[in-house]
Amino acid sequence: MQNEIAILLAAGLGTRMLPITKQTPKPLVKVHGVPMIETLIMGLEKRKIHKIYVVVGYLKEQFQYLTEKYENLELIENTEYLEKNNISSLHAAGNLLGSADCFICEADLFVVDTELLQKTSEISCYFGKKIQGYTDDWVFGTENGRITKVGKGGRDTWQMVGISYWKKKDAGIIRAGIEEAYLQKGHEGLFWDEIVDRKIREKQLEAVVMEVTEGSIIEIDTVEEWKALTADGKGEVLCGQSNL
Repeated sequence: MQNEIAILLAAGLGTRMLPITKQTPKPLVKVHGVPMIETLIMGLEKRKIHKIYVVVGYLKEQFQYLTEKYENLELIENTEYLEKNNISSLHAAGNLLGSADCFICEADLFVVDTELLQKTSEISCYFGKKIQGYTDDWVFGTENGRITKVGKGGRDTWQMVGISYWKKKDAGIIRAGIEEAYLQKGHEGLFWDEIVDRKIREKQLEAVVMEVTEGSIIEIDTVEEWKALTADGKGEVLCGQSNL
């Protein structure tokens, strides 16, 4: 899809996966022999995304090989990643937001089913999975098929999975919201999704949930979760290729 771009957020420290991330940035941690970020890139390549931008910070030099492996991939440096939350990574992307229809993705996802990245929507959307019970993770409130709020904590609702898709106009609204936030004290602690929540509540943005099935995309937050996914039951890490 010629006019689409993707921005992958890969600047963070990944502290919850220490000690693995002491020497390897979390998106480059391998699952079944494949760096997590590459499962995402493979899905985007299959969609024929025009350009993929990876925002890097922590151990940035380790991502350089991606620019040699994928012709349409470029690195963007977030120089503020140590002082500010992930709002800084989209701020680093600058005017790329609003230049085209755009995926915004966490880079530390293990995409099991790359077909989920082939889904299309005429309206901006967050990819999410339906959950039962309570979670303190990021969720969406919805009404009449539209997202009404984005925030942490909810019951029997839609849970964020780390992938979103924004029409060109809406991506520009997010960029403007980030620029507005940067003028205010306290923006350092913001997640970029909080800007989306503001714009939805102000009726400037409209978005829906794109449903993904359980197990099609896996978020790995801890060493224990990584071991559970990659071990053969005997505590040995497998190195075979995943079925991508």
